[in-house]
Amino acid sequence: MDRDDAELMFQGVERQAELVRTGKVTSRALVEASLRRIDRFDPALGAFRVVLAEQALAEADARDAQAEQGRGPLHGVPIAVKDELDVAGQVTTFGGAANRTPVAADSEAVRRLRAAGAVVVGKTTMPEFGQWPFTESDTHGTAHNPWDTTRTPGGSSGGSAAAVAAGLVGAALGGDGGGSIRIPAACCGLFGLKPQRGRVSTAPNAHLWYALGTVGPLTRTVRDAALLYDVLAGTTPTDRWSARPATTGWLRDLETPPGRLRIGYSAKPAVPGVRPHPEHVGALLETVRALRELGHDVREVNPRYPDATLPFAAQFCGGVRAEAAAVEGPDLLERRTRSTLALARLVPESAVERGIRAGERLAERADRMFTTMDLLLTPVVAARPRPVGALAGAGLLTALARSRPMVAYTALWNVTGHPAASVPAGRGTDGLPLAVQLVGRRDDEVSVLRVAAQLEEARPWAARRPPLTDS
Repeated sequence: MDRDDAELMFQGVERQAELVRTGKVTSRALVEASLRRIDRFDPALGAFRVVLAEQALAEADARDAQAEQGRGPLHGVPIAVKDELDVAGQVTTFGGAANRTPVAADSEAVRRLRAAGAVVVGKTTMPEFGQWPFTESDTHGTAHNPWDTTRTPGGSSGGSAAAVAAGLVGAALGGDGGGSIRIPAACCGLFGLKPQRGRVSTAPNAHLWYALGTVGPLTRTVRDAALLYDVLAGTTPTDRWSARPATTGWLRDLETPPGRLRIGYSAKPAVPGVRPHPEHVGALLETVRALRELGHDVREVNPRYPDATLPFAAQFCGGVRAEAAAVEGPDLLERRTRSTLALARLVPESAVERGIRAGERLAERADRMFTTMDLLLTPVVAARPRPVGALAGAGLLTALARSRPMVAYTALWNVTGHPAASVPAGRGTDGLPLAVQLVGRRDDEVSVLRVAAQLEEARPWAARRPPLTDS
């Protein structure tokens, strides 16, 4: 049974949906396999804040009883959701203890998943309000990397990444306000695309950390990500930002090769004073060779990155303040969060709005980088995944200092809104995954996906399984 469960859950969501559609497996069987693997492996991972076993099985039975003509593209597939997104009947904890009351309705992203037929099996762990690139919570514990459980899976969507990498689910929703999809994808060997700002609804909230945050999945394959974005893409009238609609389906777009693209590459971080790990530079150069073999024009560039510190800091402070203002028990917030809020009190709302406008000016400057190239290739993070406990006993300044190497390549693109993805690039000498980042023009997720799919075909990564899952 263990081997059968693993074979099912490591298939990914596109294949799982096909198995249900063709009658080779039921939704209930998929959900039961997911729940058994959660029960077996999650005690060592800490990926889930809550597992919705009874609800998920009932939902799976309802999917199996549904007429074929009403079935969606994710029919019967178990998926997990990061604990900053509302799931009806559950508390949205934001990684802390300050909320106690279950919400009445799904967030728009979760509603779209269910409308496509997905089954929500649980909510995944995160640091409080997603402030850190490490998934450690005073209330809900620490998430661990399936490739080495002494190491972090990254954050803030680390619980989602650990769940997918260990084959507990085929995909999971995360959020990215400074790298929080891409960083854990890099740490755990997954594909993680931060979409264009406004691509996926944040409803019922008007924004996620103002212009910084986006919602999106962590997946085992590029095709799974495209399938999920076909389901998730679109906004509501309550969303503050809305991206230019895609003209065709993203999964369909993958059928068209990208052609010969101009790809610039650089190991230079967007944050000064940070040096990339040599193995990350090696993964970058190996990817350059692979892209050249695929026929692309790949050249080293020296990006003149704009300084995004102030626009990012203003929106970070404003975003945490907005989320903290909505909790039921502010006295239960973590000490570090209270320090963030003390800093945020020095940043008036007018400064947040100025930060948003400054970010748009930086986006226009960044656009000029893409007049001579179609994509930019960089590392995802500067440092290797550190041992768990990065936040243990750490105050605000220490936590910020430990976060800098993790966000040195990612946070700029939250400020500008450009799409960017973490693409697996093998394993390091420590046994942990390596990754590179592909950044595209605004509203051009398709080029990122197409090139990532080429790399995936050239060096398949989905079959790689963490040692934990072989135990």
